[in-house]
Amino acid sequence: MKSPILTSGIRETIENEVLRLLNRQRDFFSEETAGSTRAVGDAIQAIIEDHFEAILGEHCGEYSANFARRAMADLAFKDKLGNYYIVDVKTHREETAFNMPNLTSVDRLARFYEDDANFFVMLMVKYHVTKTKVAVSKVHFVPIEYLRWSCLTIGALGAGQIQIANSKHIEIDADKTRRSWMLEFCDNVLQFYPREIAKITRRTAKFEKVKAFWLARPDE
Repeated sequence: MKSPILTSGIRETIENEVLRLLNRQRDFFSEETAGSTRAVGDAIQAIIEDHFEAILGEHCGEYSANFARRAMADLAFKDKLGNYYIVDVKTHREETAFNMPNLTSVDRLARFYEDDANFFVMLMVKYHVTKTKVAVSKVHFVPIEYLRWSCLTIGALGAGQIQIANSKHIEIDADKTRRSWMLEFCDNVLQFYPREIAKITRRTAKFEKVKAFWLARPDE
């Protein structure tokens, strides 16, 4: 099912409205808390959760921001056609050298995308801090299938975790179809697992030698 929100100018409008919302906020940090990337990120996420339903406006059918910390989403909504969007809010402080945030597990995404009406969306806020002032420079509101694999990677967490390779470099292809992206996704997963098997084989061999060393030693 096509998304009227993601395949039209509405997506860009949402990005601009989130950017304006955040930049309209009065300074809400002390110098101590402004120095905490986590504190700033949590505050940005809270502001978005409180106002995102209003930003969606007439395009929103149902809305929720009540999720457990380990849930797949920070907020979720349905549009008027019944499409279901789960939104993962990410923040990137531009002064930091490197960020490699997790998006979702390969298993969760594979199951979630069995339904064409489901959309996993990343909402990334890029910002910098001057004293106690947070200034947002860029907002990305994109379904995962618009993210090029050149800026993604798979990490060895659980069955595999899709990650942004480096938050400084987000590459978007809004013309990518879900089928095409999911086939690339499968190719990447199928390359990832043999590499992990090779790593485990080497680790197993190492500890077989460690065990042999200790078996050869007498008890004291």
